[in-house]
Amino acid sequence: MKAVLIANRGEIAVRVARAARDHGIKSIAIYSDEDRNSLHVAMADEAYALNGLSAAETYLDQAKIIEIAKKSGADAVHPGYGFLSENADFADRVIAAGLIWIGPPPAAIRLLGDKVSARKIAATVGAPLVAGTIDPVDTPEEIISFAKEHGLPVAIKAAHGGGGRGLKVARTMEEIPELFASAVREAITGFGRGECFVERYLDKPRHVETQVLVDTHGNAVVVSTRDCSLQRRHQKLVEEAPAPFLSQAQIDQLYSSSKAIMKEAGYIGAGTCEFLIGNDGTISFLEVNTRLQVEHPVSEEVTGLDLVREQFRIADGEKINPVDPIIRGHSIEFRINGEDPGNGFLPSLGTITKWEVPFGPGVRIDAGFDYGHTIGTHFDSLLAKLIVTAATREEAISRASRALREFEIGGLATALPFHRAIVNDPNFTENFKVYTSYIENEFKNEIPPFSFKQGVADSKAASQKIIAEVNGHRFEVLMHVPEPIQKRHRVKSNAIGKVAGDSLESPMQGTVVKIAKSNGDRVEPGDLIVVLEAMKMEQPLVAHKAGTISKLQVGVGETVASGSTLCVIED
Repeated sequence: MKAVLIANRGEIAVRVARAARDHGIKSIAIYSDEDRNSLHVAMADEAYALNGLSAAETYLDQAKIIEIAKKSGADAVHPGYGFLSENADFADRVIAAGLIWIGPPPAAIRLLGDKVSARKIAATVGAPLVAGTIDPVDTPEEIISFAKEHGLPVAIKAAHGGGGRGLKVARTMEEIPELFASAVREAITGFGRGECFVERYLDKPRHVETQVLVDTHGNAVVVSTRDCSLQRRHQKLVEEAPAPFLSQAQIDQLYSSSKAIMKEAGYIGAGTCEFLIGNDGTISFLEVNTRLQVEHPVSEEVTGLDLVREQFRIADGEKINPVDPIIRGHSIEFRINGEDPGNGFLPSLGTITKWEVPFGPGVRIDAGFDYGHTIGTHFDSLLAKLIVTAATREEAISRASRALREFEIGGLATALPFHRAIVNDPNFTENFKVYTSYIENEFKNEIPPFSFKQGVADSKAASQKIIAEVNGHRFEVLMHVPEPIQKRHRVKSNAIGKVAGDSLESPMQGTVVKIAKSNGDRVEPGDLIVVLEAMKMEQPLVAHKAGTISKLQVGVGETVASGSTLCVIED
């Protein structure tokens, strides 16, 4: 392996580029029009334009990526996470093009990427499982029948999904039809396929997973366990390794089940087995992520391994150490997303006008953005990850509290205020009563909504980068110029159910994916009116008062701006 094309963007593309440099191989970036000046583009040894804006035109365009890989002289492709990382057809095309695929075999991706077949493999090797449908369901009635047999709540899950997209939890029979329809829509939008299955939902479960490495010589190891229970909308916010407060018997079961599942599936490379643990200690296999996880740094920090370089080594046919690594210390990762925890964690957009990161022992920043970069609507909201490591969990939390106070980002709302609050929450720090929906159900969210403060931007050096492209190949030219006057862009504060008198306004920029009411319809408070999709997640907007709908002019597929009036509800 001499040169690797990174088929991704943002933080993970930066991470892979750095590992490539450490490994002594060339890194080749690709970029959308919006990402032309992104950090991952500057970090790589070479960069090529994808000539498009949306994900479909750029990071999901398999033909473009293969063409650039050939043109650039790459002999390998690393997919990162998200986008095409779990797409078996893309893996097939990479291999057919004579390139090294840095990931599991396409057959293993198909087996484990389909949650239904993954459950069958888990059952075959005796891994713990809760009740669920053997095959995907086609109608809400099938889900209702399952719920009558096994009880509520039930989880409706995209068979080809992940990251909380296409996952809905039904706690009443009445909400099943709408939640099923929403899960199918999210699955189609996020993964191109809408099949869903159903399983009994463990109430107040922990989310625990294992980082696994498997080589081509029959060696399989578990690098570490991780706890990822702190989530919002089923998407992780805080992760730590090793998973705390587990018995040795539970750890042994997680290790042995994970290795057995991966070997049965013919897996090669880095992957993650995910489990739910009920409050009674019941363990249930959840899914396998056939790629590197966002939270992989915490496993690296407690073992000293570089998991990306391990991926390179495995793809090159080398052997891994066949012994499970010894765990030393404790590591916690905080996802710094562009979202407003004071307004229901709604996505936040804008230009970064302040970027001050923490330093010191045990503090690591994996970032995809920097000062002056703009966060748009086309991709997910992850700006950076703060990873804090210490000798014990208690020391890691204390160190994290300090680092989070030092971390400052201006220009848009971020998850930082939530993280600062959670490291002072006894349910997280002391008695560990957190679970996958803890934030929605029990977290005392006293965080004020984000408000933009006008001020003077930090000055920068009196130089300017000029970007030039020749046949899609990006070059940078540094020019010394008079320092420009810095301007700040005003970003509206987002709010759930944003209202202005009788008007229902959009709390964010997004795409309309469903319209539940029409002009002239009578509504009561809480009735669904419109569903928006932003950054791959759906946000239902409901009536804030009783009345009759009027001036509803938006249509499905239309993009609406934050603060735009969606309809009026008249008395």
